[in-house]
Amino acid sequence: MSRNLAQPETASSIPQRQPKGSVVLVGMPGAGKSSIGRRLAAHWGIPFRDADTEIEAAAGIPISEIFARYGEAHFREGERRVISRLLNGSEPLVLATGGGAFADSSTRCVVRESGATSVWLKCRLSTLLRRVVGRDHRPMFVNADPREVLERLMTARHPAYAEADVTLLCSDEHPDVTTRRAADAIAAHRPPERLRVALSQKAYDIVIGEGVLRRAGAEMAQRLEGRRVVIVSDQSVAPLHLPTLRESLADAGFTVAAEILVPPGEASKSFQHFERVVDQTLSAKADRRLAVLALGGGVVGDLAGYAAASVLRGLPFVQCPTTLLAQVDSSVGGKTGINTSQGKNLVGAFHQPKLVLADTSVLRTLPIRELRAGWAEVAKHGLLQGPLWDWCETDGPRAMKGDPEALAHAVLESCKLKSAVVTEDEFETKAEGGRALLNLGHTFGHALEAECGYSGQLLHGEAVAIGLGLATELSARLGLCSQEMPGRVREHLREVGLPVRIADLPRRFSIGRLMARMRADKKARDGAMRFVLLRAPGDVFTESGVSEEMVRTLLTDEGCAP
Repeated sequence: MSRNLAQPETASSIPQRQPKGSVVLVGMPGAGKSSIGRRLAAHWGIPFRDADTEIEAAAGIPISEIFARYGEAHFREGERRVISRLLNGSEPLVLATGGGAFADSSTRCVVRESGATSVWLKCRLSTLLRRVVGRDHRPMFVNADPREVLERLMTARHPAYAEADVTLLCSDEHPDVTTRRAADAIAAHRPPERLRVALSQKAYDIVIGEGVLRRAGAEMAQRLEGRRVVIVSDQSVAPLHLPTLRESLADAGFTVAAEILVPPGEASKSFQHFERVVDQTLSAKADRRLAVLALGGGVVGDLAGYAAASVLRGLPFVQCPTTLLAQVDSSVGGKTGINTSQGKNLVGAFHQPKLVLADTSVLRTLPIRELRAGWAEVAKHGLLQGPLWDWCETDGPRAMKGDPEALAHAVLESCKLKSAVVTEDEFETKAEGGRALLNLGHTFGHALEAECGYSGQLLHGEAVAIGLGLATELSARLGLCSQEMPGRVREHLREVGLPVRIADLPRRFSIGRLMARMRADKKARDGAMRFVLLRAPGDVFTESGVSEEMVRTLLTDEGCAP
């Protein structure tokens, strides 16, 4: 293995904790799989095996002769059997595989099903060239241009390597340095959570965890027919996360046909920006295998999703939500749309994604105001579900301080709740309850947002927080829930830094205008306002029979002008 002047690591600097299962190293010829594998195994005190050596021992002849006599298909079948035997033994081990092993889909399946952690030792072409030039023991390089061979193999194999659990970029550092970094990465790896949204015709997965964005291409490759994508993002998110996404897509063999950036903020959910996204998608030589990928918050997801639903009457759609609000709510369920002067989300379509990739590590880049706004939807889910509300009251402040475990729990439990509701009422057709329950607090919240003109003066989550307080207060005045419940809801929301009353906002609101907005809300029926009310956390229902006078009185008490 090539070395530079870096000093080797001491044994004590390599993580001591032995992995729970086997570790499988994959990568190109010259990546250092055997060198790093032996060092990892020696440090952890577990066996090291080289798949090619084991195959030759089992066959009694060199691999080159197996290829010559029986062909590649026969070799791959034997290779798969050997790898399966090694990984399903009685003790964990470190296994270095041949360059083509992980490129075989059946062998990748064997590795996944064994529970092993797969690690791609990813090297640049220049690094690999320095390591393989002049080596005549690799038959593929005999009488061939090494650069040409490596470029061809990288094109063919990188999309498969991208499906490894861990990707480690390797350079000409000392092998001990690479070994330490590999051990660190393996120790830090946590498999993402996977939820299935089990719709009858268009089921899809929600993948939740740290580093999911780095695996976007690999996850998409397993679910999409085509390998061309249009990325829709906003001008704030793109500099932070688009480079990671681009690299992941390239590794998995995807071509980015267009990148479309819109201004951040609710104002981008407009006919103007919808038309631009549609035009640029069509200009990318759209066919029905072209996928639309939304990288951003709820605004980008709703806008890109509606464009995907409209172009050619439906393109594959992938959500990569980068805000807490989008991860816990808007990215799941297939509702897409834009705003009009008449109100929020009044034009749109149901268009389910093929995949939702919620990388919880990107939440660390969110401004605190955006993080808090997302928490309003978590609190809403807590009130809908029951036990999650108790957890919110206890652990919400910890989550708002950026605790990764608390945030991951909030995303996972929210997605569980929403996916269950969506599965039961995909198109919001139930006469009562169903998906409409997910709008707890939104009748008030959407009216406040619309009155603010989607200018950013009031974020969606902030409006929902005020709406949750109002919906709970209305429920208490109707005698449905305890008189203490509104204060309890508002106290929690205030504790995490959200506005909880209309009077908290730096402007006045007209009762008449708010009432008109609520009558035009998409949940309204025949011009009558419809609210989601609650008896207690976990006991929520829809109601159309609330008198307008009671709503007016509530808004008056909140300080609204006549």
